[in-house]
Amino acid sequence: MDRLRFYLVFIIGFVIYFYIDTNFFTLILKQIFIVTHSKAVGHVVAYGITLIPLFMTVGVLHKDYRNISEKLGISKGIWTATLFALITTLPMLIGFIVKFPLNKELSFDTIIVNTISSAFFEEVIYRAFLFGQLYRYTRLGFFPSVFLGSLLFGSAHLYQGNDINELIGIFAMTFSGSVLFAWVYAEWKFNLWTAIFLHCFMNLYWLIFDVDTNVLGGTYSNFFRFLTIIIAIFCTVIYKINKQFPFEINRKTWWMKRSA
Repeated sequence: MDRLRFYLVFIIGFVIYFYIDTNFFTLILKQIFIVTHSKAVGHVVAYGITLIPLFMTVGVLHKDYRNISEKLGISKGIWTATLFALITTLPMLIGFIVKFPLNKELSFDTIIVNTISSAFFEEVIYRAFLFGQLYRYTRLGFFPSVFLGSLLFGSAHLYQGNDINELIGIFAMTFSGSVLFAWVYAEWKFNLWTAIFLHCFMNLYWLIFDVDTNVLGGTYSNFFRFLTIIIAIFCTVIYKINKQFPFEINRKTWWMKRSA
């Protein structure tokens, strides 16, 4: 009965959030912009308001409204996560400095919206809620838990494509990125800040340099991006081995777990 209740609350909560986000996000953003003349402020406020149903859902799921931040993975570990993300994204930073010019048309609002705000709120939605609540608190394994969030995450970036080939490439890239962020989140003891800062710095370097107009990228940009991904995986594995921590994602947790 508790398991059925969990799934029902999870689904209903997400549907309510999705409805509010779809119908009111842009409206809230525009109204805040009229008052503040800042897209960044509008973006943050719109996300903050539309995400209230998700935060409430987490409280209802666990019958505890005082520890919502812990259930999402944002209650601690911010400095470790920052260091991890800075080190692992160095290939993108160094490579882009060498290969690409600075983006001279970049605005402060664009940086906030597409790096700090997007990284934080997207990780809360797609990793902490859609993946994290299912994987951490049900018997569902990694692959079934990560699928829905990655599917929606990939779909949310399709606006960047202009033809079928670009759409397929963008979806594949963002879907894979979602799986990576979920894996990092899980292996760093569900410290969401690791995924947030990794996501944030990858977006930031892509923005401040004139790399490409969409997330797909070209040969050089993807070389540096894949190098960052490899180093992120390598650093995570070395960290787990040195600390003698068991790997969260393994053959026993791929599909179904013995217990939540």
